[in-house]
Amino acid sequence: LPFRCTDEDGRCEPLLAPGQAKAGTYKLRFETAAYWQRLGHESFYPFVEVVFTITDPAKKLHIPLLISPYSYTTYRGS
Repeated sequence: LPFRCTDEDGRCEPLLAPGQAKAGTYKLRFETAAYWQRLGHESFYPFVEVVFTITDPAKKLHIPLLISPYSYTTYRGS
């Protein structure tokens, strides 16, 4: 997939069109150092990779990444 940026709310447009997702394991890479540098901060983590499995492609999938310069967490949203 191409490089995407978040909007002012920290969201990005859907990565896959409806019906395009397939069952399988995926990885998202978030360039967190570049994000924090644009805001004038230093970051401990240069990037964050989130690996997840889609078992039912028909279900809506939302993957929030909550970050600070020195920590992050993620979860399966609805």
